[in-house]
Amino acid sequence: MAPKAMKGAPAPPKAKAKEKALKAKKAVLKGIHSHKKKKILTSPIFRQPKTLRLRRQPKYPCKSALRRNKLDGYVIPKFPLTTESALKETEDNNTLGFIVAVKDNMHQIKQAVKKLYNNDVAKVNSLIRPDGEKKAYICSTGSCL
Repeated sequence: MAPKAMKGAPAPPKAKAKEKALKAKKAVLKGIHSHKKKKILTSPIFRQPKTLRLRRQPKYPCKSALRRNKLDGYVIPKFPLTTESALKETEDNNTLGFIVAVKDNMHQIKQAVKKLYNNDVAKVNSLIRPDGEKKAYICSTGSCL
């Protein structure tokens, strides 16, 4: 019979391995959920826990073609104003009158007129008429009111 190991002396490596294996076996049999305590709910509302939300990784794009710019330079000024007061404004103050798209702002109107008519724009005044159209007066020189 082999001599017993003393308590103070270190255990042989085989015995340590066996002990470790028995401990692992016991843990597997017991399961990992045995020490879990029941969580105390303090609110009557159950809030879903925040989990990992991954971004979409599509295999193909949702839209096959890019959207066309609907407010390009040729669409913004629809047509020139030809009323008596607009023509008088053109003659006296060197100001052009246009009916323009409602959605565009003064910067876009200025760029479009500059591109189409190749002249410098000093000032743009715009208003929306009662019929829903947008009217813009474009002053082409510094002598604007």
